[in-house]
Amino acid sequence: MFTRRTLSKLLAALSLAPATALSQGRPPLSRIAFGSCANQSMAQPIWEAILAYRPDLFIFAGDNVYGDFNTADGGNLKRAYDVARTIPGYARLRETVSHLAVWDDHDYGLNDGGVEFAYKARSKDLFLDFWNVATTDIRRQRDGIYDARIIGPQGMRVQVILLDVRWFRSPLRITDQRGAPGKERYLPDPDPAKTMLGAEQWAWLADELRKPAEVRLIVSSTQILAKGHGWERWGNFPLEKQKLIDTIRASGAKGVVLLSGDRHIGALYSETPADLFPLYEATSSGLNMVYWAAKEAGPNRLGAIYAAANFGVVEIDWWERKLLLALRDDGGSVRRSVEIAFDALGIAP
Repeated sequence: MFTRRTLSKLLAALSLAPATALSQGRPPLSRIAFGSCANQSMAQPIWEAILAYRPDLFIFAGDNVYGDFNTADGGNLKRAYDVARTIPGYARLRETVSHLAVWDDHDYGLNDGGVEFAYKARSKDLFLDFWNVATTDIRRQRDGIYDARIIGPQGMRVQVILLDVRWFRSPLRITDQRGAPGKERYLPDPDPAKTMLGAEQWAWLADELRKPAEVRLIVSSTQILAKGHGWERWGNFPLEKQKLIDTIRASGAKGVVLLSGDRHIGALYSETPADLFPLYEATSSGLNMVYWAAKEAGPNRLGAIYAAANFGVVEIDWWERKLLLALRDDGGSVRRSVEIAFDALGIAP
């Protein structure tokens, strides 16, 4: 019989492999961890707690290194990745735990950057090389780094959808009151020409959501549901946020849970759109980059923010038919959590 650690090593060997390789003959996922915002120039003790948690899968949700750059060779980002390779806990997780990754702005290369970043092709190459993505992988040929996997046997399938909210994203509308509560950096922009994902990725997402799976984790490096602040979030393009909800509804997908990072705080959110099951979001940030003095409104937040080092977890109990979203601190203790019945997410018996 395989131990959990043995299974984790086997899954790690398939990290970032094609979806079919990950799904065929694999045991169901029950313990998924994720996190974002790991500055390679600072201590990263949280990896010990993550490894002790023994996740079946770890999702790097962006800002996996901090390597902003403004030269064609991307030297600063390359150096950031080189340092990250030497961090013991980071390296051990990459070697022993199955993992998936998407970028945010600081491993994209430009703070709050989007479609306008001149060197994004270079940052893409460095990203794919660091994460050992095969030369035959579709992400080597197409724009952006969006990706999806379905893992587990029929009836216990988890789909992980990794959105790229940088490569195609339109420029943001700058605030008229910098630093004001709720308007800190950006304002909602109702321009219908603005996009978060770009036409090709939107079409791809709709197709992915129609594939059979019981639980679906949509990973966006920036927050989707959060309200009450003027930092980066999907609410900066309200029509695009509504399009995401409409796309989920139109696909008939059930069991959708949202994961995000970016904010240097941890928090849980919930929203119930019209004619759809409740959507829950867990924001986990940062692994070692934390905004200790964070204070903001949270009209759809579940409890208080957690402004200390944290990682997120998704625990799936396939037999009790329930799912737990939680934030754990750098010692592994649960700091925020919400339990959700499968029925509430529309998951069929």
